Amino acid sequence: MPRVLIVGGPDNIRWIWKTHLDQQGLEVHVAADEDAAIEFLRRMDIDVIVLDVMLSHGAGFAVSDYAQFRRPDARVIFVTRDDFLSGGAIFQLSANACAAIPAHFRPADMAAMVAHYAQPQRRPADKVA
Repeated sequence: MPRVLIVGGPDNIRWIWKTHLDQQGLEVHVAADEDAAIEFLRRMDIDVIVLDVMLSHGAGFAVSDYAQFRRPDARVIFVTRDDFLSGGAIFQLSANACAAIPAHFRPADMAAMVAHYAQPQRRPADKVA
């Protein structure tokens, strides 16, 4: 079962997102800040990270950087309130970014996106001729 880690964001939003992701049949973990997120990444494989760029305690990019080192196959969906980052700059700032969504993104749409990125990655060698 694919594992998802939600990091940061307001408490109520984290739990709304978790509820929608649970409905997708994903194993969902929630971390309020950088320290908790890094502890999850240290202990377990994570397939997708939903990461609020503006953490109340810690730095979102520190979590992304640690994930790139510790869990290089984990895909990161950044949640941002900043138009600059949602315009594509996030892909230059983070090697493991797969998407950037606005903070007001509909939870059902976010859940569908996470479910998509949680699927095993196909490598070119996996393709059948």
